Amino acid sequence: MDLSKIKDPGFLKTYSDEQLTTLAQDIRSFLVEKLSHTGGHLGPNLGVVELTLVLHHLFDSPKDKFLWDVGHQAYVHKILTGRSEQFDQLRQYRGLCGFPKRSESEHDVWETGHSSTSLSAAMGMAVARDVKGTDENVVAVIGDGALTGGMALEALNHIGHEQKDLIVVLNDNEMSIAPNVGALHSVLGRLRTAGKYQKTKEELELLMKRIPALGGRIASTAERVKDSLKYLLVSGVFFEELGFTYLGPVDGHDFQDLKENMNYAKKTGGPVLVHVLTKKGKGYAPAENDAKGTWHGLGPYKIESGEVVKKPGPPSYSGVFSDTLAKIAAKDERVVAITAAMPGGTKLDQFEKQFPERMFDVGIAEQHATTMAAGLATQGMKPVFAVYSTFLQRGYDQVVHDVCRQNLNVFFAVDRAGLVGADGETHQGVFDVAYLRHLPNMRIMMPKDENELQHMIYTAIQYDDGPIAVRYPRGNGYGIEMDDTLKEIPMGTWETLRNGNDVAILAHGTMIPVAEEAAKQLQSQGIQAMIINARSIKPLDEDLLQSLALREMPMLTLEESALQGGFGSAVLEYLHEAGFHSSVVERMGIPDRYIEHGSVPELLEEIGLTAEAAVERVEALIPRKRRRA
Repeated sequence: MDLSKIKDPGFLKTYSDEQLTTLAQDIRSFLVEKLSHTGGHLGPNLGVVELTLVLHHLFDSPKDKFLWDVGHQAYVHKILTGRSEQFDQLRQYRGLCGFPKRSESEHDVWETGHSSTSLSAAMGMAVARDVKGTDENVVAVIGDGALTGGMALEALNHIGHEQKDLIVVLNDNEMSIAPNVGALHSVLGRLRTAGKYQKTKEELELLMKRIPALGGRIASTAERVKDSLKYLLVSGVFFEELGFTYLGPVDGHDFQDLKENMNYAKKTGGPVLVHVLTKKGKGYAPAENDAKGTWHGLGPYKIESGEVVKKPGPPSYSGVFSDTLAKIAAKDERVVAITAAMPGGTKLDQFEKQFPERMFDVGIAEQHATTMAAGLATQGMKPVFAVYSTFLQRGYDQVVHDVCRQNLNVFFAVDRAGLVGADGETHQGVFDVAYLRHLPNMRIMMPKDENELQHMIYTAIQYDDGPIAVRYPRGNGYGIEMDDTLKEIPMGTWETLRNGNDVAILAHGTMIPVAEEAAKQLQSQGIQAMIINARSIKPLDEDLLQSLALREMPMLTLEESALQGGFGSAVLEYLHEAGFHSSVVERMGIPDRYIEHGSVPELLEEIGLTAEAAVERVEALIPRKRRRA
């Protein structure tokens, strides 16, 4: 089928199983071909083709509401709602978003990017429906990995209590970005092998109806027999005890099985959980056989061989972090590493090979990970929580209440700090400076390159006076020579990389190259710029700042993080409190809006965070008479 002709999912209402099967094959071929050029979340989408087709076959989107938890599996939904022609620009600058996006289509009713939010949102929509007196169905599709998130469990508890009409589709492929962990994963494992509980229960009810009335004895025991059956057939009865009608397990690639159970779910009052078993990467052998999570989300690849296209280059920042941590842990038995379902992304899977007893994957549970680290710290350990900047947001109260308030020695390795590109606004790591900087006892650092990163990691482990965060960007370093011996970087000190008398450019991390290029361009105009590696974001280098202020040196701060409450704001606050009210400071950083997807250079150009823009700011700061020849 020519998928570009699909404008609305209504055509699926009349499709036979044979036609649905053919369409499923076409969609899989389309996804494999398109994503080989753009990259994206291939494995999750190949696994939900039949499920998505059946949902649109039986329900009426957008009247009926589909909520895709995390959003990694929404590509098929996008195809069926008329967006196939935009897939050439999937995750590209100003192209199709890789996640559900309300501004793209009326069929995208809930925006995601972080996991475990769909059930709470679905409950809100179900309550709104009942208050308004309308009759739409609300269907939340959540994966077994996302179900381990505390927010999802909170929602399950409330939904079961309120008994609202709501369908939860548990897309169980036994693997999220990495193999799932935890007791709930074991519960689902038992359910997978327990057989079809609902069907057996119905058969028992039919049998009882055929037995001639034998007085009150049968009547009084029938319900108890039916209830006891679920304990016999379903280990744990987890969802039934929470107040849900449990249907499944259902073969997520069998149209008949899916339709039968989804139709039953539509007719059943109260909350229903349909447990659907799917195969991640279904239909494309390299993705089906993936045990490492490579095909969950990836860049371009070769269709025939499944070889991922990777450009050779310097080691990644995440790799430097993991290797350095392992080097330190070999000598320091206090070091314990923690990840929240991202062992591959943070490269802690390499650490785990050497120290399996000191590496803990807690699942999608950033709150738990943060407080667990706090607990470890109270006992003299050196916990290291490696977490993406955008995901640390999920554990914010725990950082405030459990770590900083008790001034515990927890090391936050804040990965993917700054713009991350194709994953867009839900994943840009631009808020961590602002939400960590104002917390008492917290220290924040960012390296200018991979060599400085290894020294910062060593510094963070040696630091013994409270919490510390070292933030570092996505991607590879610069290929510079790495020191053999690790050393401590004095807390609260900056580094002068270039001397100048006309203006001081204060930058850190990824903005150092921008500052250096700006300085070169300014020199050609007779402006001598000092470049300072402001590697300690908190505390500031107050001595150096004071010396700049006393010299009446104009300053420009550069940061790949939110301006509001960021590093530049810290500089302004210090100068004001120190009485340097005449100091001239210009700030450049991420503006007060969410930054959408695209390559990092394109995004930096869009928001004006470039060397050329920095030159313009400095030119406005420096009177011509002060410029040096």
